[in-house]
Amino acid sequence: MHKPNLFEVINLNIQFPPENKKILLEELKRVQKWEEEQNDLWFWEKIGRIPFAILDKITPQAVHDLLGKILDELGGYVQTGGHYLISEASILEKLAATAGHPSARLQLKDVQSLPIQTMNKLSEQLKESRVQFATIQGATTGVGGIFTLAIDIPALLGLSLKVLQEMAITYGYDPKEKKERIFVVKCLQFASSDFVGKKAILKDLSRYREGNTERESISQLQGWREVIATYRDNFGWKKLFQLVPVFGILFGAYINRSTIDEVAEAGQMLYRKRRILDKLEALEKTSHDLTESDNSSL
Repeated sequence: MHKPNLFEVINLNIQFPPENKKILLEELKRVQKWEEEQNDLWFWEKIGRIPFAILDKITPQAVHDLLGKILDELGGYVQTGGHYLISEASILEKLAATAGHPSARLQLKDVQSLPIQTMNKLSEQLKESRVQFATIQGATTGVGGIFTLAIDIPALLGLSLKVLQEMAITYGYDPKEKKERIFVVKCLQFASSDFVGKKAILKDLSRYREGNTERESISQLQGWREVIATYRDNFGWKKLFQLVPVFGILFGAYINRSTIDEVAEAGQMLYRKRRILDKLEALEKTSHDLTESDNSSL
């Protein structure tokens, strides 16, 4: 006997409030308000204004080496996904449970039909979960100063990429696709960029839905110059405070917590915006098709 998947269940049993244009526009306004709020420089970003030559001299070579390795791994992630690519199954199960159908079998292509509120609810849960994990991880690796920093930086990168891919799946996008992996890295850059960098990335991502930006984005990421500058000016400086054994526990917990919180929020809001715009476009198309159908029947 055929068991309907969640997509079929939703269509057979309407249990969600109608998702109309007004609801989507209200959600879009919230995202746009968040974008406008990204104009304040935080303490860490202000520190990042220290002349690069000075920062370069006081940053230990070990940190430079680790940051260089991060750039290599990010390049590999964009090209193939590497060992950072996650499975979508657990997120789809969580989405089904959040939608109220824990026993349903949901496929990624069905996610776009879920209400935006369901996606938002799970994305918030995922963010909270990963932030808590990052706090514990940062405190643990902050015990040994520079010795455990070699473990912490790659682990933090892995967790950042994981939570961004989870956000992608939550909003119905496939991180196995190269263009989505580029979007993930753009989200990562956004989270650690200053005001000017954030505005530039938002402008770049506003054209992402056009579908012709993959080649351009790959070209932008090839040299990794802007990424290494961002990480060395912000992420690298944050990690310097973690080099002091024992005292680094407090810094490690706070730095990792704030880093994942910023990364998860960036992915959450930027993917949410894409899904809202896609839903609005689908509504417009449906409305147009209905109008055309009515006109043809006259």
